[in-house]
Amino acid sequence: MTTIRLAIVRQKYRPDGGAQRFISRALEALDNSGLELNIITRQWSGEPQPDWQVHICNPRGGGRIARERGFADAARRYWQQHHFDLVQSHERIAGCDVFRAGDGVHRAWLAQRARIIPAHQRWLTHISRYHRYVLSAERDMFQSPQLKKIICNSAMVRNDIMHYYGVAEDKFALIYNAIDPNRFAPADGAQRRAAREALSIPEQACALIFVGSGFARKGLRQALSAVADTDRYLIVVGQDKHQRRYQALAQSLGCLSRVRFTGVRQDVLPCYHAADALILPTLYDPFPNVILEAMSCGLPVITSQRCGGAEFIEQGREGFVCDALDIASLKTFAAEMPSRERDPAMGAAARQRVSTCTPANLSRQLMGLYRQLLS
Repeated sequence: MTTIRLAIVRQKYRPDGGAQRFISRALEALDNSGLELNIITRQWSGEPQPDWQVHICNPRGGGRIARERGFADAARRYWQQHHFDLVQSHERIAGCDVFRAGDGVHRAWLAQRARIIPAHQRWLTHISRYHRYVLSAERDMFQSPQLKKIICNSAMVRNDIMHYYGVAEDKFALIYNAIDPNRFAPADGAQRRAAREALSIPEQACALIFVGSGFARKGLRQALSAVADTDRYLIVVGQDKHQRRYQALAQSLGCLSRVRFTGVRQDVLPCYHAADALILPTLYDPFPNVILEAMSCGLPVITSQRCGGAEFIEQGREGFVCDALDIASLKTFAAEMPSRERDPAMGAAARQRVSTCTPANLSRQLMGLYRQLLS
C-alpha cells in the first residue's frame, strides 16, 4: 500500500478551537494509516506528533485582508512546489483538492447575522472590504476546477453550499466530527457532586450549560432569557469582550445569582459533569464540537435550526430545536428539561445518538475518501 502525502492547510492552530480539534482527532486517528501528514499553517500552538511535518507559512501583512490573502498565496505556492498527493484546505483557498467547510458558508452566516444587527451595521457589512474579500475567496474556491471534493460536517452546510453556489451534490462527502466516548462520558455521582460543589450549584437543582466564545453568535442573550423566569442554573463557559454586558443583562433579568461565568476552560469536562443539559441557541454554526461533547457526556441539547448539530436531535428525544431567536420556545424547553437525577432517559438517548462518531470511524471515512480520490 503506497503512502499518501497529505497536506492539511489551516491558518492558525489553537488547541481549544473546534476546527483544530477536528484536525487533531482526525490526524491522531489517521496515524499509522499509510499517510505522510503535513500541516501548512501560519502559527501552530499545539503539540504536533513527532511524525507530523509542520510547515510554517507566515508572510508579513498589515491588515486583516493582507494577512489572509498573503497566507493563501504563500500556502498555495508551498503546496505547488512540494507536489503533495492531496491538499486538504480548511481555509477558503482556491486550488486545493479537498476543502473542509468546517467554518460553514460565509454568505449563510451573514444572512443570519443580519437578523440581530441594526440597519447601519447591515449597510457597513455590505460595503465592507473584508466581507467582500471573504465572499470572493469563497466563490473562487467553490468554482475552482481543481476542487475534487468538499467535506461537510453537517447536511445543513452541504445544502447551503448547493443553494448559494450551485455545486453538484456528488461533489460532497458528509463526514461528522469525532468524539472520544471514553473521555466524554456521563458523570458518576461523586464526579457530579464535586463538579457542582466547585461551581456552588445545589445538588437537586437543574443546571444548563452554555459553551462557546463569541456570545452574540452563540446565543448567550437568548440562553439567559430562557432561564430567567425558571429555577434553572446556567453555567457559561467561554469568553467575550462584552462579558460585563451579559452579566448586567443577567442582573436585569433577575437571574445573575443562578449564572456561573467560568471563562475559557482548557478542560470543560467538569462543567459538563455539573450540568443536566446543553443550551446553545446559536445563530449559525456548522456543527460545533461542544454538541458532540455534551451528548457523549449524556446531556440532552437545546439548540437552533441553523446549527448543524440539530440533525442529531429528534424533538423531545435527545433534546429540543427551535429558531435561535424564538425566546418563548427556548423558555419552554429550559423549563421542561428534566434533571439527570430525576429522568436520565433523554441524556441516555443523546449519548446513544453520537455513539458512531468515533475517531476510528472518522479515520475510515477520510482514508476511504483519499483513496477514492487517488484511484
